[in-house]
Amino acid sequence: MKSLSDQGPAADSAVDWEPLRRQMPAAQRWAYFDHAAVAPLTGPARRAIVDWADEAARSGDVAWPPWRKQIEQLRAIVAEMIHAETAEIALIRNTTEGIGLVAEGYPWQAGDNVVTLSDEFPTNQYPWLHLGTRGVETRRVATDDGRVDLDRLAAACDRRTRVLSISWVGYASGWRNDLDQVARIAHQHGALLFVDAIQGLGVFPLDVRATPIDFLAADGHKWMMGPEGAGVFFLRREHLERLRPVGVGWNSVAGAGDFSRIELAFKNDASRYEGGSHNMVGLIGLKASLQLLAQFGQEAISRRVLAVTDRACERLAAAGAVIRSDCRPAHKSGIVSFELPGQDPQQIRQRCLEQHVVLSCRGGRLRISPHAYNNEADLDRLIAAISDSRA
Repeated sequence: MKSLSDQGPAADSAVDWEPLRRQMPAAQRWAYFDHAAVAPLTGPARRAIVDWADEAARSGDVAWPPWRKQIEQLRAIVAEMIHAETAEIALIRNTTEGIGLVAEGYPWQAGDNVVTLSDEFPTNQYPWLHLGTRGVETRRVATDDGRVDLDRLAAACDRRTRVLSISWVGYASGWRNDLDQVARIAHQHGALLFVDAIQGLGVFPLDVRATPIDFLAADGHKWMMGPEGAGVFFLRREHLERLRPVGVGWNSVAGAGDFSRIELAFKNDASRYEGGSHNMVGLIGLKASLQLLAQFGQEAISRRVLAVTDRACERLAAAGAVIRSDCRPAHKSGIVSFELPGQDPQQIRQRCLEQHVVLSCRGGRLRISPHAYNNEADLDRLIAAISDSRA
């Protein structure tokens, strides 16, 4: 079996990933394979947060204007990352908030329906199910152990389907959906497509001009390696007047900052959905991490992450693991779900933690989610830890 260092072009062997690894303080102690849960902060994010705290303690709101400038820089970075307009980006707290903007802001009528998957993360189910009190049905399409049947998804849609809401990557299985095909299904039925992008954004390239997503939300604390409480929301500009703003506050209106004048005239861009004060420190930290990742490029990061997961699957299988994730090129992602027959996954996870190897349990299985800075030495530690757990 080839190591990561000699897998050739597929592994982006021309790219030196050590500079990224040196910017990951957690790598000094942990073999960290849990980016699909909560990623460790990058070094630049840590420094940006500490600098913000020092400045806030010393100067208070004297430093507010430069902080606000950084917020707008982040908006531009996110827009460039997904090929959107800055006017289409809102900076929010988390994916739940982004889904809520659509679920609570759309002009529903009794008899409308939403289509989603039965094994979506709870965040992408509860807001839609909550609409039942308003006469809106949520249709939860079953998957085949995480694998999505697009014909079954299409069959669940009809002329009263208003939103098709789906994850780019399944959080438990790692199944990556073809968003172009899903968008086609939604739009053929006159529905809008909402994408929970939290398990793909930061790893896989996305062009919302080419892939006609209508709405998208993602936290920054997974693959973008920012702090919790800082996320992004995209809506196609043509839908700006379709969503009724919720959580309206001083920052929602065109005259934001002019507290002496009360005039309910919403901003003419997605920032109308931001409501009140930003999580300045969280968003500044997220900006620092995205700037670091941008130095390597999303295409290279995507190839590297897939190379690491391919290598992990080889070594796990050789160690007796049963890989449950779909490893076909069209659907594989940075998430690998696997089992060790006859072993309790929670006990294995605990033993791995004792050996400074971090992974998760999801759906009764073990789950790893490596990033681009993980290397062969990390995989050595993973295999040693699970092998010890079987001794």
